[in-house]
Amino acid sequence: MNIHTPNGPIEADTASTEPRPSRAEAEAAVRTLLRWSGDNPTREGLRDTPARVVRSYEEFFNGYATDPVELLARSFEETDGYDEMVVLRDIRLESHCEHHMVPIIGRAHIAYLPAGRVVGISKLARVLEVYSKRLQIQEKLTAQVANTISEVLKPKGVAVVIEASHQCMTTRGVHTPGVTMVTSHMLGAFRDNASTRREFLALIQGHRGTAEG
Repeated sequence: MNIHTPNGPIEADTASTEPRPSRAEAEAAVRTLLRWSGDNPTREGLRDTPARVVRSYEEFFNGYATDPVELLARSFEETDGYDEMVVLRDIRLESHCEHHMVPIIGRAHIAYLPAGRVVGISKLARVLEVYSKRLQIQEKLTAQVANTISEVLKPKGVAVVIEASHQCMTTRGVHTPGVTMVTSHMLGAFRDNASTRREFLALIQGHRGTAEG
């Protein structure tokens, strides 16, 4: 499914056309990696590691099993005319880099300007969680969250800012700890109206948690 946005369509994550491997096959793959690393998967400390890794993957990547559009489907129109900004700050973010499959840890800030419909605030955090529980790059994750909220709620505007530390950069490769990547995606009033954008940035400025906090 593609999500159509004011900036054009965004390709949604699609499942593999190949049959999903069995749990036994997944555990066998982990044992192969253990042997490739130079260790012995039959020794006591590693004997149960394949099963543990597979269970961990079920948790890390359970976002593929949930449709984020459905999460936002139930909205509320009894707002007594409320049309000011709704902002969630410092939402904990845990994802995995699709290039190296290592953690991305940080915070997200999400805002929207209602146009007659609002949604339970936990649903905004859940949309972030669903997309983050997939293999990701931060730029795509930021756009997916903003575009989905915009497509379903049809608000006057949506803003998403993500600040995160990437272990593919801090624990391997160039080994540069302490570096934070910041991405943003602004739609509607947040893109077109400088004062609206400034208000949102002012609300999250100074309240940002550390990316690995």
